[in-house]
Amino acid sequence: MKLLLAMALLTTLAAPRYEIETFPTPGGHKVQITLIKHGSLAINYEGFWIQIDPVTEHGRHTDYASEFPKADVILVTHEHGDHLDPAAIAALSGPGTNIYLNQWGWAQLGSGEVLQNGDTRQLRGDVKLEAVPAYNTTAGREHFHPKGHGNGYLLTIDGLRIYVAGDTEDIPEMEDLSDIDIAFLPVNQPYTMTVDQCVRAARMIAPKVLIPYHFSGTDLSKLPSRLPGVKVLLRKMQ
Repeated sequence: MKLLLAMALLTTLAAPRYEIETFPTPGGHKVQITLIKHGSLAINYEGFWIQIDPVTEHGRHTDYASEFPKADVILVTHEHGDHLDPAAIAALSGPGTNIYLNQWGWAQLGSGEVLQNGDTRQLRGDVKLEAVPAYNTTAGREHFHPKGHGNGYLLTIDGLRIYVAGDTEDIPEMEDLSDIDIAFLPVNQPYTMTVDQCVRAARMIAPKVLIPYHFSGTDLSKLPSRLPGVKVLLRKMQ
C-alpha cells in the first residue's frame, strides 16, 4: 500500500504544471511556448526566455520565482491588473532583463522601456519584436482599451512569426499582418472579442495555428469548425 501511494505521489509530482506547445523554426531550431493562464505566456527559444504579461494571482497561483528562470525579456501589453503585476515582474527580473511596456504600464511600474504601436526592437540577432495596435472598436466598449493605448506584440524568432494580440477586437490593422505562424487571440466579450470577431480576425490574419487565450467563460467549442483552414488549439487559457 505504501509503495502504491508513493508511486501515485510521484506520478502527481511528475505531471506537467502547464501545457507546453513546441514549434519548429525555419532555421531548424525549436520554440517552446508555455501556456500559463489567461494572458500569461512564456516563450523559451533555446534558453532565451520571453515572458508575456506575467501575473501571479489572476486565476491559479503562479510562483514565477520557483517555476521559471529569470527572463531575458518581459513584455507587458497594457496596465490592467490581469496583465501587469509588479511582483511577478520583480520575481522574473535579473540584471540583464529588458522590460517593454506601454506608457501607462511604465507609469505604474516605474521602470522598463516604453513601446508605442509601430515601434520595433531587435532583442537579439535572430529575435525581433514589433509593437502593434490593440484596441476596442465596438460602440460603448472603446473605454476598455482605447486606440493607441495598449500593445499587441509580433515576435519573429529565427523566422517563426508569433502574434500575441493583447486586449483587442478584430481591428483593421490585422489586415497588415502577414506570414503569421502562431496567433494568440483574446475571446472575452465584452472586453475583447466575441467568437464571431475572433473568426473574422483569424480570417484576416490567416495564421497556421490559432490558440485562443484570455477567454474566461466564453464557449469556444464551435471555433475549430468555423475555421477549417486553421489549426485551432483549444487549451486551458481561461
